[in-house]
Amino acid sequence: MPTPVRFTREMAFSRDEWLRALPEAVGTHLMSVGEGVAHVRIGQGGLSLRWHAAPARRIALLALPRLVVGFEFEGLDAAARDAFMKRFDLYIHRGGG
Repeated sequence: MPTPVRFTREMAFSRDEWLRALPEAVGTHLMSVGEGVAHVRIGQGGLSLRWHAAPARRIALLALPRLVVGFEFEGLDAAARDAFMKRFDLYIHRGGG
């Protein structure tokens, strides 16, 4: 299934963890970051990211941070969106095998 133009993900990151991981995830693409927002230049198009913290997910005594992240691509075809997200997901992936 091709990467949609617009989607939202819930991610197990604190704000600070997210901001540390983001530069590696976008690679060599130019990025500007503000409070709760980032814009990534991808060729002739781009990606806007918007995030906000959500209440932690609790499983017994374990508390996992949650960040709700909105993705919105502009000016990129499905192949370009897929290629970007393939690399992005490799860097953002957390957890075991």
